[in-house]
Amino acid sequence: MDYTAKLEEALQRLHNEGRYRTFIDIERKRGQYPHATWKRPDGSEQPVTVWCGNDYLGMGQNPVVIDAMKEAVDATGAGSGGTRNISGTTVYHKRLEAELADLHGKESALVFSSAYIANDATLSTLPTLFPGLIIYSDELNHASMIEGIRRNGGAKRIFRHNDLDHLRELLAADDPAAPKLIAFESVYSMDGDFGPIKEICDLADEFNALTYLDEVHAVGMYGPRGGGVAERDGLMDRLDIINGTLGKAFGVFGGYIAASEKMCDAVRSYAPGFIFTTSIPPAVAAGAAASIAFLKGEGGVKLREAHQTQANILKLRLKGLGLPITDNGSHIVPLIVGDPKHTKLMSDMMLENYGIYVQPVNYPTVPRGTERLRFTPSPVHGPNEMDHLIKALDALWSHCALNRAEMAG
Repeated sequence: MDYTAKLEEALQRLHNEGRYRTFIDIERKRGQYPHATWKRPDGSEQPVTVWCGNDYLGMGQNPVVIDAMKEAVDATGAGSGGTRNISGTTVYHKRLEAELADLHGKESALVFSSAYIANDATLSTLPTLFPGLIIYSDELNHASMIEGIRRNGGAKRIFRHNDLDHLRELLAADDPAAPKLIAFESVYSMDGDFGPIKEICDLADEFNALTYLDEVHAVGMYGPRGGGVAERDGLMDRLDIINGTLGKAFGVFGGYIAASEKMCDAVRSYAPGFIFTTSIPPAVAAGAAASIAFLKGEGGVKLREAHQTQANILKLRLKGLGLPITDNGSHIVPLIVGDPKHTKLMSDMMLENYGIYVQPVNYPTVPRGTERLRFTPSPVHGPNEMDHLIKALDALWSHCALNRAEMAG
């Protein structure tokens, strides 16, 4: 076996299909986001505007967050010192978990090194806690949820995306006495559509099932205090487990679940992904706690309002050009190109010719034929950045001779 040749073949397949992922080196400067510097391969530098970042509210440069992190570094040093049970639990971790529990109206919360790990570790552990558990999973759930459900070795049922009739059919077909859990998301990140939270909770009540909601793309951005779509809709008390991230709207790093005290204690005690992982640094925990506290207040309300305004303006202007965006009412703006090579070409030309950084999104992240550029407008994208983006897309869409439409989706 020529292992190197096999690696070359695997990589070449991605190149041939236009799906090879290229990472560019960017340097963010505090106070200037979404502006950044592209460190080109030839050693030169070029200013760029980031239009695909998940720092949705610009909290990664908020002085409240930065000052909290600096104070924690000065007080405690860099790392946490170990796993949570071996010297890795600090007052900063406890403070962060208290903020998260309060944010979601839950008794407790548990912080992980990422939301991916939080999903994977929790969902793979639940069958240990509830023998015979059947998990009902939306077909468009995030890869971390899919992996956790796959690894747990228990029974699973996949229901068609947001299809309540199909979910009901699957629930009704199983043993009424079997423990059940429905896993779904509030905002699906590729199309920007919402999960039917109330209706799924109604089905969970009817069939005595637990509910597991991923709010990764909603925490900080929806609800009076940034608790997510479930808070916005007054449904947090009906959800058993809420998953979220500290690395998007909160602008820092890490993930978590919020649930009852007993649920968090059981996951803490049984999940290898929690037990055997070094805890996040105290400075990161301090920054995240400060960010959450800020976004619960009036400053967060203003940022959320500005965020939604920017998203609506961008969607309206793209529709005015006849560009095929998918508008499902959220802050995520997918522009459908429909071909992996064209999508990569558009991304490259926007970067090279216009200083606009937006990554192509291709299969397997999205289905073939729906390849796209995914824009994430934020309160720190001003009118000048918006005008520049619109002019660039208008010119490149014509240059690439791509079809225009009223709207897709």
